[in-house]
Order: sequence, then C-alpha cells, then structure tokens
Amino acid sequence: MSGAAAGGASSCIGAAAASCSPAGSSYVAAGGEVGIAGRLPSRVLEHVFFFSYLDLYDLMRCSLVCWHWNNCLADENSEVWRSLCARSLSEEALRSDILCNLTTYKGKLKSYLHALSSHDCSRNVYVKKNSFTLHRNPIAQSTDGARGKIGFSEGRHAWEIWWEGPLGTVAVIGIATKRAAMQCQGYVALLGSDDQSWGWNLVDNNLLHNGEVNGNFPQCNNAPKYQCNGVRPQIGERIRVILDMDNKTLAFERGFDFLGVAFRGLPKACLFPAVSAVYGNTEVTMVYLGKPLDG
Repeated sequence: MSGAAAGGASSCIGAAAASCSPAGSSYVAAGGEVGIAGRLPSRVLEHVFFFSYLDLYDLMRCSLVCWHWNNCLADENSEVWRSLCARSLSEEALRSDILCNLTTYKGKLKSYLHALSSHDCSRNVYVKKNSFTLHRNPIAQSTDGARGKIGFSEGRHAWEIWWEGPLGTVAVIGIATKRAAMQCQGYVALLGSDDQSWGWNLVDNNLLHNGEVNGNFPQCNNAPKYQCNGVRPQIGERIRVILDMDNKTLAFERGFDFLGVAFRGLPKACLFPAVSAVYGNTEVTMVYLGKPLDG
C-alpha cells in the first residue's frame, strides 16, 4: 500500500474512533451507543472499509475503538488476518510445514514477528527466505548464534526449535539478554558461557549458565541423547521451550513429554529466545507458539 493510502487509512482510524466512541472514552462498553462505523457489518469492515489494508499495529489500535470492532478482529482466521498474513509471510513459509502447529492466520503472523532475527545474529549465519530458519555457513573455528526479534520481560511464552542436520560437537538452545554475545572463536557452548545467557547443550545433555555446568538435563529415565556423529532428532521432531517470566523459570518439552524445569530464578530482564551452533550448513528453525497450553 502506498504512503498516501496508508496515511488515509490512519486518518480513517481517528475519524472512525470518534464516531464509534463517546466523548472522553477510548471504547464503547457492551450495549452502549455507537456511531455509524460501529454499526457496519463485519464483512463491510473487512473488505470495503479499511481493515484489510492496515498493519498489525493499527489493527491492534482498531480493536480498542469499540466492542463491535474488537469482536470483528477477534476472529483470528478472518479475511483481515488472512490478508495481512499473505502480505507479510513468504509463500515458501505458508506452503511449508513450518507453521503446521499454528491453526490461525493471526497465530502465524505473530510467529513471524517473533522469529529469529536476521539483524541480531552472528555474521556467519543468515535467516533463509522463509523467515524462520537460520543457516550457519561452514566457517571453521567459530561458534555462531542468533536471537529472536522480540524479548520477554513478563508473561508466559512458548516456542519450538527444530534442529535440521547434524548437531556437531556443540548445539545449544535457550535464552539470552541483549548483552549476550552471538559469536565467538572456537567450538564452544556459546549460550551459557556468561551471566547473560542460559542454555541446554543437546549434545552433552547439560545445562549451562555463567560459564558453568549446572547439572545434567533432563533428569529422567531414558533421557533423550542427541548424538554428534551426524545423527539428528527424528524428522519432524521439535523441542518446545517454555519461558515463564512470572515464575522466572525456563522449561523444555520433547514431543508430548515434559522434560522438567531447567532454570529457576531468572532475572527480571528482557530475555530473548536464542540458539548457537558450530556445524557447517546446519539449519535451525524457530516457531513462536504464544502462551503455552497447560495440561
């Protein structure tokens, strides 16, 4: 959409909000009086008005205008979210099974906005055109990582890590602050090498923080043991990471098995999903799921 069109749409937000909301109120209570814009049918709002032309930020603002608009945007598979998803995500991502566990267009869009960052990573890696998969170039004597685009300082969040290809001698998944390094010399466990990151080394099955091993993980019978000799997790298998900033914990799941809490007492800081790898041409996909499902 052109800048003029975008500006016109933004102007419509203010005008519609004024007609839809009573003076001095940011939204209309259930059963309250609404203006003409507030009485337009959902299909008109989606196609004729302007919902399908706005970006995510403006749609969030629209959801606060009145109950009617909020209800229209509450359908996460509506034409509005389908249109925005189609404009934002690559065809490669939409056609692949990367987002198969996300059943709504809004969920797919949120995952895209939380994916690994192509601007906050080692110079030896890049994010592929699907926007979700990190590829590490075959650089000798280097450990390389990447952070997610968005960090978390509150709430509960879950994302999946899909490690495609050999793990190499070190393969770590976890979290990091903005201050944690995303590249270093040699083949080391980069995540967990300082007090700014926390990681699970999938090769040695141990937990790392502040340069120290914090014990084996998971502490259960028949713990999954990923090999470094070219054997990888089963195709399609994903490891789920669960960050609870309310209780300051980091936990992991594999398949349908809860592996336990790995770290407790996390700091009150903004923590980002992160990975680090050493094997040349290995690829790691991260898919943000939203709030974890309990039970």
